[in-house]
Amino acid sequence: MKNLILKLGLILFTSVSLIALATTTQVLAAEKHVAVSQIVEHPALDAARQGIQDELTENGYVVGKNLKWSYESAQGSPSTAAQIAKKFAGEKPDLVIGISTPSAQTLAASARGIPLIFSAVTDPLAAKLVTNLEKPGGLITGTSDALPIEKHLDLIQELVPTIKRLGVMFNPGEANSVSSVNQLRSAAEKRGWEIVEGGAAKTSEVLAAARSLVGKVDAIYVPTDNTVVSAFESVVRVGQQAKLPVIAGDTSSVDRGAIAAIGFNYYDVGRQTGRMAVRVLKGDKPGDIAVETVQKTELYLNKGSAVKMGVTFSDALIARATKVID
Repeated sequence: MKNLILKLGLILFTSVSLIALATTTQVLAAEKHVAVSQIVEHPALDAARQGIQDELTENGYVVGKNLKWSYESAQGSPSTAAQIAKKFAGEKPDLVIGISTPSAQTLAASARGIPLIFSAVTDPLAAKLVTNLEKPGGLITGTSDALPIEKHLDLIQELVPTIKRLGVMFNPGEANSVSSVNQLRSAAEKRGWEIVEGGAAKTSEVLAAARSLVGKVDAIYVPTDNTVVSAFESVVRVGQQAKLPVIAGDTSSVDRGAIAAIGFNYYDVGRQTGRMAVRVLKGDKPGDIAVETVQKTELYLNKGSAVKMGVTFSDALIARATKVID
């Protein structure tokens, strides 16, 4: 009887062990690996990244449980972005996500064969990430933060009614910025405005580029250019010293000193991107998912900066604002 009990106990122990091993194997098999490359860290892109991760979590992909989350920032360096892309290609994750145009482009070039979703890319066609927005095909899709150019120009005109010359700061080497400036120039010419460029190829050149516009323009506009936004405080400093209004293309820059911006909530952009990531992780092909654009915009105002840059907000403008910083 004692031997029988021992045998039964051994069988039970073995069965439980096998079940536990099978369960562990299933969990490990279910784990997904998502690798994220971001060109630089600044509030808008950071918010997008957080939105992506939160959307994955809400859909059951939890870091440390069934999701491996790899994140790398290129710190504004295209060559570093390329190195990150090659590293991810070697790791062969289930999905790569490129936040910003440069990061998405390097991933597309180096991590071929791996599903890619881009986020915060202004012009996916000009960046040659896809050839068709409705039916991307291949392994790439994502979200576009194409700027509402006409709304931005309407805002600038409301803030500076006598404007004739608009300074635009951007990195000439960043495809999405060049695309935005081309659209801006076309729209501005119809209003009789002159566009004066302030080019900065790297963050260390932003201050000099801003200073070069003083005396030549009536206001400075900064689109969602990662290089300039990374050193945005330099632009604000020049604007305050020269009483030159600085208007931004992203709302995060208003907290940092721009007098106003009509833009997207980049956390929401991230959540939108995250929903696409969930679809891909569950088996959908990126090429069958249409590229999505962001439609909802918000108006942010900064009263303190406006005073320092010689601008007074109307009551009507303040009433329309989503957020007003004193």
